[in-house]
Amino acid sequence: MKKLLAGLFLSILVLALAACGTDKKEDANSASDQTDSKDNVTLKVGASNTPHAVILDKAKPILAKEGIDLEIETYTDYVLPNQDLDSKTLDANFFQHIPYLELQIKDNGYDFVNAGGVHIEPIGIYSKKYKTLEDLPEGATILLSNSVSDHGRMLSLLEAKGLIKLKEGIDKTAAEIKDIEENPKNFKFDANTAPEMLVQMYENDEGDAVLINSNFAIDNGLNPIEDAISLEDKESPYVNIIAVRAGDETRPEIKKLLEVLTSKEIQDFILEEWKGAVVPVQ
Repeated sequence: MKKLLAGLFLSILVLALAACGTDKKEDANSASDQTDSKDNVTLKVGASNTPHAVILDKAKPILAKEGIDLEIETYTDYVLPNQDLDSKTLDANFFQHIPYLELQIKDNGYDFVNAGGVHIEPIGIYSKKYKTLEDLPEGATILLSNSVSDHGRMLSLLEAKGLIKLKEGIDKTAAEIKDIEENPKNFKFDANTAPEMLVQMYENDEGDAVLINSNFAIDNGLNPIEDAISLEDKESPYVNIIAVRAGDETRPEIKKLLEVLTSKEIQDFILEEWKGAVVPVQ
């Protein structure tokens, strides 16, 4: 009987120690998981819905493998993303091209820098009334964005297409309507519409032609390649960038973000998804 009880006690002791070892192993694994989670860096990036947020969403699982938890905050305007970056609500934003960033810095005193370019969204000329630029009649009304930072780009597009000529020697990225030197067809230029409302103006058949940024066009169901009567050349200097507060461009997670966004995988995705309406930086 004593031997039986001793054996039974020994078996219970072995099981208890085994269970304790299992608990310690599980605790260790749990602690390891917590450590891994704590080691991850959260990066909050503000972006326009399309294509910026879509591109970031594609990059998100790739970044997760690199220990970066990407949070995407979407915006439908061009003002709040920079305000939120300045207030440190965001770590970076992805919605603007270089001339717009430079104008925002000049007008608002933001201490921002360009961390790197990702893609170009060609501006398109749209018309419900006319099929080609040549069809635009004498005195046609052309609608532009009321964002002055867009005017140089839009007027340069009209000049490149042979519709107007800008004054010699000016900085064409900063050109304004008053800088038009030659206007053979006496076009009228209406620059009173917010950028995000230009698609609605086009749908309402306002004006004779409307110049629309591709992100707004795509966001509202237009296909720039199929619907525009003319499109900005893909060699455009208006590259969409990652903007950060000065000094943050050297942060490892910002560098990794740019590395992923300019990787072949993401470039191929951009070309496949938008068929040339959005062009990656090569």
